[in-house]
Amino acid sequence: MKKMIPVIIAVVLILLIAGVGFGAKLLEKYSYSKERADLTEYFDVQGDNDVPIVLQDELIEEHAKIFDDMCYFDIATVHKYFNDRFYEDKAQELLVYAMPNGFLTTRIGHADLSDYGADFEEAGMAWDYVISRYEDGMLYIAADFVQKYSNFTYELFTEPNHMQVYTEWGERQTAAITKDTQVRYQGGIKSDILTDVSEGDTVIVLEEMENWTKVKTRDSFIGYVENKRLGEKSTETTESPTDYKEPVYESNTRDHKINMGWHVIGGVDGNETLESAVAQTKGLNVISPTWFRLTGNEGEFTSFASTSYVDRAHNMGLEVWALVSNLEAESADVDMYELLSRTSSRWNLIRNLIATAQEYNLDGINIDFENISLDAGEPFIQFIRELSVPCRNYGIVLSVDNFVPMGHTNHYDRAEQGVVADYVIIMGYDEHYAGSDAAGSVASINFVESGIENTVAEVPPEKVINGVPFYTRVWKTGPEGLSSEAMGMDAAQAAVNEHGMALRWDETTCQNYAEALEGDTLYQVWLEDADSIRVKLNIMQNYDIAGVAAWRLGFESANVWDVIEEYMNQP
Repeated sequence: MKKMIPVIIAVVLILLIAGVGFGAKLLEKYSYSKERADLTEYFDVQGDNDVPIVLQDELIEEHAKIFDDMCYFDIATVHKYFNDRFYEDKAQELLVYAMPNGFLTTRIGHADLSDYGADFEEAGMAWDYVISRYEDGMLYIAADFVQKYSNFTYELFTEPNHMQVYTEWGERQTAAITKDTQVRYQGGIKSDILTDVSEGDTVIVLEEMENWTKVKTRDSFIGYVENKRLGEKSTETTESPTDYKEPVYESNTRDHKINMGWHVIGGVDGNETLESAVAQTKGLNVISPTWFRLTGNEGEFTSFASTSYVDRAHNMGLEVWALVSNLEAESADVDMYELLSRTSSRWNLIRNLIATAQEYNLDGINIDFENISLDAGEPFIQFIRELSVPCRNYGIVLSVDNFVPMGHTNHYDRAEQGVVADYVIIMGYDEHYAGSDAAGSVASINFVESGIENTVAEVPPEKVINGVPFYTRVWKTGPEGLSSEAMGMDAAQAAVNEHGMALRWDETTCQNYAEALEGDTLYQVWLEDADSIRVKLNIMQNYDIAGVAAWRLGFESANVWDVIEEYMNQP
C-alpha cells in the first residue's frame, strides 16, 4: 500500500494539471474578449481635422474636414451626395450657385456672399464663417452652407472624429439593449470591442443573423451585438427635420405641339428670305433664324437680327426663337472652355443675349453649342442654368440643341437641361455624315427612335422636341474612296433620276433606298422624303413628345408639309 501512495499522488497531480489545462482551454474558448479595436483605424481617421462620414448606415470612402471648428465637404462629395449645382470657377476663384430666379456668388476663402437677381443687380451680405476655401488644391464648402440649399442633416462626433449624415428618411427597425454589453467589430465573442452600450440604450437594427445582429449605435458605431442582449424590435418612422424645399423651376413651355423650322441666314440680307422660306409650310408655329455666332472668349457674338423680320414673322403667327451657334467658333479663335468656365464671360454673354432678345422682341433663344469638350461639360450646363434665370424671368423660351444621346455626349447633362431649360431638342440626324467611314442613312428609324427613347428617359417628354432632316446624302464610292454630298429632298430625287436608280423601300431604315453602279463608281442614297418623315413622326407621336423641328427650311419637298400637318393635328 505504501508503494501505491506515490503512484496515486502522481495520477492525481496529472489529472489536476490536465483538468486545469482543459479548463483553461474551455475558458479561453468561451470567454469574451476584452480587446478593444483601434477606433482611429476602424474609422480610418487620417489626421486631426479629418472626419470620416457615415452616410445613412454605411461608412463611405469620402471624408469631411474640420477647419476653424467648422465642418467642410470637398466639392466632389457635395456634387455626389448633396447638390451638383454648386459651380467652382477656378480661374476667378468663385463659388457660384444658380437658383431658379437668381444667383449666389462667394469669393473662395472669404465670408462675403453676393446675391444677384435675374437682372444681375447685386445685394451683398457677410457670413460669420468662411463659406468655401482651398486646402491642398481642393475646394471645400462649409457643410452648414451646403445644407441651406440641400436636403440633408449631419451630426459631428469626436473621440474619434466621425459624422453621421442622412439624406433619406423613412421607416427603420430599432431595439433596446436589455443588459450592459459591447458592440463588437464582427459577430463573435472574440471580436474586438468597438464601444459599450448600456441597458436601455436604443440601437438601429441593420441585419439579423442566427446569434448576432448588425446594429448602429446612436453615435454611429456600426458593429454586432448578441441577439440575447436585444429586446423586442420595433419600427421607427423618421422624417427630415429640415425645412428645406426643392427649388421649383417654372417653364415657359407651350400648351400645344411645337413645329419649328431652322432658317439658315448667312448675313443681314438673308432676312429678306423669310417669306420664301415659309411659303409652302403648313402648321409651322416657330421659326429659328441662325442669327447669332460666337466670336470671342468674353461672350462676344455677331448678330444678323432684324426687327422687321420679327414683326413679319409675328404677323404670320410665328414665334421667333433665334439660334446662337458656336459652329464657327474655331475659326474665330473662341475657346469654349475659356468662355464658359469663367463667370464674367458667361454672364457677359447672357446679359448681351437677353438684351438683344428684348431689343428685338424675341420669343425664344435656341442654344446650338456643338462639339463641347469633356472638360467644358460642367461649364456648359452651368451656362444653361444661368441663362435660364433671366429667360424665366422675362418669359423667353430657352431651348437647347443636343446630339442623339451616346456615351461621348453624356457631359451635356440632358437631365439637368430638362429641369432648367424649356425644351431639349434632339438633332435626330447625322447618323452618317461627311466624314463617316461607311455610306449610310442620315437618320434611320432605329437611330431616331433610340434618340427619342434615351432622351425621354432623362427629360420629361413634354419638353422634348425631335429634329428631322430635310436633307439627304448622295454617296459615291469609287477609285478615290468614299465621299458624299448633302442636298435637299428635290435635289436628291433629281440625283436618283439622273443616275437611273430604282427606288425600293428599305424596312431596316424605313427609307426609300436606291443605288447604281456606273463603271467602277457606286452611287447610293437613303432618301429623306414624305415617306420617311411620316414614319419618324409616327414614332414621335407614340412617345408623346412636345413636337418637331426641321433642319432646314428650303430643303424640303412640298408634300412633306402635308405629312407634318397631319402630325400637328393629332391630339
